[in-house]
Amino acid sequence: MCDAECIRESVKEFQGNRTPTKRYASFDYCYNYFYSFYKNDKLSDLVSEKNLQTSCFQLGFYLASWGMFRGSSKLLQKSVKYFEPLINWISNAEKELWEIDVDSYNDPIVQDKLVKAAQGIREALKENDNSFNPTETLVTKIMLGVFGNIPAFDTYFSNSFGVRTVNEKGLDRIYDFYSQNKEVKKAIDDFKIHTLDFTTGKETKIKYKKAKIIDMVGFVQGINNQKVFK
Repeated sequence: MCDAECIRESVKEFQGNRTPTKRYASFDYCYNYFYSFYKNDKLSDLVSEKNLQTSCFQLGFYLASWGMFRGSSKLLQKSVKYFEPLINWISNAEKELWEIDVDSYNDPIVQDKLVKAAQGIREALKENDNSFNPTETLVTKIMLGVFGNIPAFDTYFSNSFGVRTVNEKGLDRIYDFYSQNKEVKKAIDDFKIHTLDFTTGKETKIKYKKAKIIDMVGFVQGINNQKVFK
C-alpha cells in the first residue's frame, strides 16, 4: 500500500509542477472562484447577467487545462456557453457539497449526496445535447474543480486506486485508503496546502481538501504505474 512516505513523495512531485502560470494551478483558480460564492452565500449570483459568462469560462478553462477538450472529446466541439445549464445546476446545489470530504465517505448520507451530485452533473451536461455521454472522468473533474469533494477519476487515478465510478464501492475504497493511512500516521491530514491566488500568485487562506490530496497521490502513482493498494 502507498504509505506515508509514498504519499509525501507523491504530493511533493505534484506540487513541483504547481506554480501560478502552470496548468495545475488551473484547479486553484476554478475552485477559488466557485468557493467564493459558496462562502459568501451568493451561489445564485453565479448565473447573474454579470457573472454567467465568467462562471462558464472559469469552469471551461479549468477543464480544458486538465485535458477534457482534447482528441475526440465531444467538448472540443462546444463553446463555453454549453456549460450554462451546468452553472445553473451548481448555483442551486446543496451547500453541503462544499463541506464534504473523504473523512465522511463512510457515511451513507454523504455517499448518497455524492452519487446524486454526479448524476445531476451528467443531466445538466446533456441538457443542450441529449446525445452527449459525460464520462466519469469529466463528471469527477467538475466535482473536484467546483466542490473539491472527490478526486478526479481519470485514467491515472483509476488505475492506481482501482476506482472508476462514483458509487458506494468506489467511495468506500477511497475512504479505506484515507483511514488506513490515518491510523498509521496522519499522512493526509498533516498537509496544509493553500490554493494560489490568480492576481498575486500568492497563497490564499483556502486549503486543499483531503480529496484533493488523495487526487494528487492517485494521479502521480498512476503515472508511475503503481497501485496504492497491495
